[in-house]
Amino acid sequence: MPEEPQDRAAREAERIRSEYARRARSDEPGYYSVRRPVNQFFRAQTIRACLAALDRHSLLPLTGKRILDVGCRQGNWLLEFLYWGAEPDMLAGIDLAVPEIEEARRRLPAADLHTGDAARLPFADASFDLVTQFVVFTSVLDQEVRRQIAAEMLRVVKPGGHILSYDFTVNNPNNPNVRRLAPGELASLFPGCAVDGRRVTLAPPLARRLVPVSWPIAVALESIPFLCTHYLAVLRTPTDRPPARAAVRT
Repeated sequence: MPEEPQDRAAREAERIRSEYARRARSDEPGYYSVRRPVNQFFRAQTIRACLAALDRHSLLPLTGKRILDVGCRQGNWLLEFLYWGAEPDMLAGIDLAVPEIEEARRRLPAADLHTGDAARLPFADASFDLVTQFVVFTSVLDQEVRRQIAAEMLRVVKPGGHILSYDFTVNNPNNPNVRRLAPGELASLFPGCAVDGRRVTLAPPLARRLVPVSWPIAVALESIPFLCTHYLAVLRTPTDRPPARAAVRT
């Protein structure tokens, strides 16, 4: 008997929770600390790339836009959006991890934040101007669940609205628990959307060596697409598309 979509999504969500718990136990203390220059570099360069992408589509400032971050963790990107003009009560987020959402609620008390599965978003159809995801699809190995998540993101974004996607476009040979999101797959997950994307983020092994020595050299090398590991894209939904139906409902 075929597995029900909601069961498949729940199984994948549990696998991801277990993997995050494993990482929390095994990661070197301070590895992702903002005190490390390389992490400052990754953050600063990703912000610059996102701002440039949004500006190309006349989406800045974010004032007056309702925004959802899928996989929001502790709300770091939602907090960043405030600097870009968003209003606190126009922000929303969802994440699998209860502690992360609790911390996000402490930091963003006016935002609409939920613990839950991105394959079953607890939001109304066509309710957001901008939906974002940062390395969410990479963590999802099940292709059908990826499609469910994308369908839900499409369902909740308004016709003519935008999706901002930032994810690995190359595989990590040392981590079998992640899988790349190729540009072609991104386009297939969001059919009918106009895609404006480019490779960004200097390969982490290279950045970790270069940034402590010379930040400007690292920035210069990041302009070479071949040396970048991520794909940043703004997707615009058609203004005349029919309302999308929820991918999963229980």
